[in-house]
Amino acid sequence: MNTALTAKTALKQQNQELLERFSAGESVTELVSQRCRFVDELLIKQWQLHQLTEHPIALIAVGGYGRGELHPQSDVDLLFLIDGKLSKAGEVALGNYIAFLWDAGLEVGHSVRTLNETLALGLNDITIATNLLEARLLSGQQTLFNQLYDGVREANFWPASEFFVAKRDEQFARHAKASAFDLEPNIKSCPGGLRDIQTITWVAMRYFAASCAEELLSHGFLEKNELDELLECQDYLWRLRFALHLISGRDENRLLFDLQRQVAELLGYKDETQLAVEQMMKRYYRTVRRVMELNQMLLQLFKRATLGHTKALEIKKIDENYQRRGIFIELLTPDLFDDPAELMGLFLQVARNSNVKAIYAPTLRSLRRARRSQTQPLMENERCRAVFLQILRHPRGIASLSLMHSHGMLSAYIPAWRNIEGQMQFDLFHAYTVDEHTHRLLLNIDRFSQSEQKEEFPLGAVLINQLPKKGLLVLAAIFHDIGKGRGGDHSKLGAVDAQAFCDLHGLNKHDGRLVSWLVENHLVMSVTAQRRDISDPDIVAEFADKVRDAVHLSYLYCLTVADICATNEKTWNNWKGSLLRDLYFSTQRVLARGKEKPVDIRARVREHQAKAKKELLRRGIKEKSLDLLWQRFKADYFLRHQPNQIAWHAEAILKHKHDEPLVLISKHTTRGGTEIFVYSPDKPKLFATVMAVLDNKNINVHDASIMNSKDGYALDSFVILEQDGNPVSQISRIQGLKKAVIKALNSDTAKLPKFKKLPRQMKPFRVRTQVSFLPTRKQKTTMMELIALDSPGLLAKVGDIFYRCQVSLLGAKITTIGERAEDFFMLQTTDGQQLDQVQQDELSAALIQALSEPSN
Repeated sequence: MNTALTAKTALKQQNQELLERFSAGESVTELVSQRCRFVDELLIKQWQLHQLTEHPIALIAVGGYGRGELHPQSDVDLLFLIDGKLSKAGEVALGNYIAFLWDAGLEVGHSVRTLNETLALGLNDITIATNLLEARLLSGQQTLFNQLYDGVREANFWPASEFFVAKRDEQFARHAKASAFDLEPNIKSCPGGLRDIQTITWVAMRYFAASCAEELLSHGFLEKNELDELLECQDYLWRLRFALHLISGRDENRLLFDLQRQVAELLGYKDETQLAVEQMMKRYYRTVRRVMELNQMLLQLFKRATLGHTKALEIKKIDENYQRRGIFIELLTPDLFDDPAELMGLFLQVARNSNVKAIYAPTLRSLRRARRSQTQPLMENERCRAVFLQILRHPRGIASLSLMHSHGMLSAYIPAWRNIEGQMQFDLFHAYTVDEHTHRLLLNIDRFSQSEQKEEFPLGAVLINQLPKKGLLVLAAIFHDIGKGRGGDHSKLGAVDAQAFCDLHGLNKHDGRLVSWLVENHLVMSVTAQRRDISDPDIVAEFADKVRDAVHLSYLYCLTVADICATNEKTWNNWKGSLLRDLYFSTQRVLARGKEKPVDIRARVREHQAKAKKELLRRGIKEKSLDLLWQRFKADYFLRHQPNQIAWHAEAILKHKHDEPLVLISKHTTRGGTEIFVYSPDKPKLFATVMAVLDNKNINVHDASIMNSKDGYALDSFVILEQDGNPVSQISRIQGLKKAVIKALNSDTAKLPKFKKLPRQMKPFRVRTQVSFLPTRKQKTTMMELIALDSPGLLAKVGDIFYRCQVSLLGAKITTIGERAEDFFMLQTTDGQQLDQVQQDELSAALIQALSEPSN
């Protein structure tokens, strides 16, 4: 009988048993121990069968396996400790043993070393030293193991102070590589993950010679409620990891998108107002935040104990209740937090003292106790409200709010904040939980006031200092997403909460209405700039009606920019910045001019022509040739392009003598992007052809202006960006794009090319294709909005459907929100009319059918 095969079958059967017991709700702690005991028995039995007891070797479990913790697919880390050189027979027996373990399907991490080699390596490598602290003898030479055990606990083998510093630095390096709030977090190594809990235990083991976290109670370094919280957090993280191993069939510690739904299902979550996966991830993010706070506090206490006063911190008294110890604020009056108002007072002191960046560990412990003892929201306390308003109005108020967020005090103050803590959205657009996104938005508002940000946010840096009351913007930021996760329109729900909050805090009616208005309309400017044609005076006038006045406009601009920048690291780019600035200034002009003086479209066309002509005459272009060219162009062309673009196009067209299409790619940015201009005799599916080329070149299209001359020439402009949000700038890249577009336009092939496969991260997401037609004042134009999965070749497919449905495209605004494409198109029939109801229905059905087909 093949004993390795038998063992492999037994391990698979045990995994199936673990799955059944886990699904039935059995304690994960017991299951992890059971898995470890099962592997112990297998290893010990085979050690005897391979006759290794006859050789001077100790079989030692190290690392997580040494701790007695083994998840279904975890590595089995082993140290084969030998007493000098093995005999030939010993080498053969050990080699056969290791081969057996691999053949049985165990992921074995092993080393074969003498005692001196092991201790020397441990002295030079903190990871090896940590693994040795958790060593456990399975079988073999007890004497060898005892020598290792004693050697690892010698005072000169990683003294407690050096061990603490090494583990702390190791944690800093690990945290620098990932965020606690990653969309696909590594539950083992992310901040607040299992490693942070283990780090506490490891430092305790070295300092107190403790074998587990429970022993910290007797040493006074951990209180009972803190231990319970730590174990509760560990239990949830273990359950996630256990489920990940069972579902993936590998040692997987990342909550990947394609596994999250299955893990949530295995853990018993069900779709309700919030998706099952969102409920699971909400608890995960709340758990890691709790671990982060405990880890911060306990490591600070260990630092005091292990390093003592070797690095004394500067102490400066603040008042009779507080002093500053280095960057930490320290409480001097033990029972001060018995008064709820003093909880808020701590953070007012943080605002008033710019050198304070964190809370000293004993003070944090007092804060945690007091926070948990509150029986009602702090905002119900009149004195707390008075202190909160002082924080809100202080120039460094956001620094205090940030620290309040880190330590659960925003939820202690505002009950609705608790609902969004850890609230994630299962998509690729929102990179952070709702509370963390809002926190980052607040930090962005603070950045606008900093002089070094003037280059990145030139308008925001000016407006932030002109706002009548910056605190109102901060309040709007706090409440802008507070309605998420409840079902319904989060903007409207948040506006109600914001108004009630302002009323409770005694703000005057004007200020309360402004905050509530900002919350309800916080998406309006972003949607208008990115998904509407802001060169259309009617669109700007409609937006100006909503904004009402210049003060509302300034507040809304600052909130919008800070909001977009806080969504994820890739969302903000110069293109969006330019669109928002253009909309701001266009709206400002409308508001200054007044509604009774609408834009004179003909005057704007003449102005653009005059400016472009002046530049072209300076370059030596003949006026007669220019006039003949422009006579072929419709008025819309001059309205939708700036004078510099018009001049660039005209000069190139007049100098173009070839039969092939003219394709221009700008050297200078247009609204933060790169412009492609196509001039050629119009042909079927021109838009689809260009989109196919750009898609296969990994180019993002953000704007399209599609129009014909009076004599049937295409005058199409596209604003493009690289995948990272930067303009296309490399000369070789520009030349390659230009050649590819010209080649495609010269081709007679009507069939679309094969597109790339859907990326792994996109596969778990389902976006229902939606087509809606919007009301418009333009008699000969139809406005259509499309929502669909942002799959490869999407725009090319859409262009192909327009052609098949005999629809002409006039313009497009392309917006990608994570896995969702939310695109806006201006359409006409081929004879220049609006689409009637029948044509709209046919187009809608064709788009839904084509774009709802499964992606490859």
